[in-house]
Amino acid sequence: MTNAQIISEARFALMEQGIIGTTGRVLQVVDSDGNQTEIPEPEEIHTYQAWKELGYQVQKGQKAIAQFTIWKHTTRTNKETGEDEQKMFMKNSSFFKRSQVEAIA
Repeated sequence: MTNAQIISEARFALMEQGIIGTTGRVLQVVDSDGNQTEIPEPEEIHTYQAWKELGYQVQKGQKAIAQFTIWKHTTRTNKETGEDEQKMFMKNSSFFKRSQVEAIA
């Protein structure tokens, strides 16, 4: 499962639990039988670093709304061979919703 899939499933679960709201937009979903339904799109959630990369800062004093495990990618240089080694591992990460961040000035 990719990080995008992990986060998407978490967003829907958090919305159903009432922890996050919706964006006001509606998603059209088609099931395996071809039936089309509309569901509300959950509010965005990101890690502290992801919000920073998007140009936002988590407001001082805000606590994460959720913590779950996602994939982390690292590159390390092997001391013996001098070659870069790629590594993927699961890491517990904290997530914040849009109302907890502000644009970086």
